[in-house]
Amino acid sequence: MMKPLPGEGDVEVLVERPYSHERSPSSTSSTRHTRPTRPPPQLRARPYYRRWSPWIVSIAAVACIAVFLVTMYVNDCPRRSATGCAAGFLGRFAFQPLKENPLLGPSSATLVKMGALDVSRVVHGRQGWRLITCMWLHAGVVHLLINMLCLIFIGIRLEQEFGFVRIGLVYLISGFGGSLMSALFLQSNISVGASGALFGLIGSMLSELITNWSLYANKVAALLTLIFVIVLNLALGILPRVDNFAHIGGLISGFLLGFVFFIRPQFAWLNQRREPAAGQQTSPVKRKHKTYQYVLWLVAAVLLIVGFTVAIVLLFRGYNANEHCSWCHYLSCVPTKHWKCNSSATTCSTIQQGNTLNVTCDRTGFHKTYPIANATQDRANELCTQLCS
Repeated sequence: MMKPLPGEGDVEVLVERPYSHERSPSSTSSTRHTRPTRPPPQLRARPYYRRWSPWIVSIAAVACIAVFLVTMYVNDCPRRSATGCAAGFLGRFAFQPLKENPLLGPSSATLVKMGALDVSRVVHGRQGWRLITCMWLHAGVVHLLINMLCLIFIGIRLEQEFGFVRIGLVYLISGFGGSLMSALFLQSNISVGASGALFGLIGSMLSELITNWSLYANKVAALLTLIFVIVLNLALGILPRVDNFAHIGGLISGFLLGFVFFIRPQFAWLNQRREPAAGQQTSPVKRKHKTYQYVLWLVAAVLLIVGFTVAIVLLFRGYNANEHCSWCHYLSCVPTKHWKCNSSATTCSTIQQGNTLNVTCDRTGFHKTYPIANATQDRANELCTQLCS
């Protein structure tokens, strides 16, 4: 909540002066026909900062849902899966077996086909566009529902405050930053989801509070609340099947972007601009922003430019961050007695014999024969994922 000025609410009330050439009662009493009285002075209230109508967040949510439906249509589980589908009554939109995808969604092969982040294809296949497309894909209904609810609750409030341009830029750039971080650390798995962009919005809320510190009331309580939310969500990221590196990359990107895009002018400067219209210019000239706001803006902008440049260069040179950081993998998954963190790539040995395909999972040793003739590489990869799950 913004601090009101002393003795005022959160809006400024402007009173229009009556016309100076109106006649006084004494001067009009001797005339036979008096002029009609002027309307009373009007009170006009206007907020200190503009409020925007949110729409870009809603469009982003609709786009993610539409992309998921297209992905499920392309997946076509009844025709492609040899082990049955979950929710088969949905027909072509049925989900992969729960053992393969517990999030109620498509196969890994379909996600890769639709643009999931696959580091080998990004680096060796020069498919850098996957760093952007992966943030519009989701692994399943559960994944999609959680992300879209977070997007609506967080994004709409921010868009009302700062408008669609700045929120759209923070969302896209943070998602890109999350993809970069994920690609540098998780090179054996594919990655999808808008979580990096969502963490970017949360990070921008934290930096917005810091850079506009003097404008807020109850600032300490708001700061502690945001820190608690961030720590809680990052802690959930240590569970298996969650790409916490995308969360961390998006959070850092959004935190720096907040200093750049969410800087607000001071109340004194806003009042100074309005005083001349009311004929009340008495105070000395005020600066639009405080010195620390300019410093934070400059530092954040430099860190963003340098950080993204270095990360992109390292990625396309095939840099694997885990080789230089032996403990970093614990940031994404911590093994316990209840689950394991197996980040090794899923590979299988396949042999095509006439109308049958023999598949053996290299990690588990499981073997299965499928009645498939002339199986494509994508089909073999899909069967490998199912067998090794």
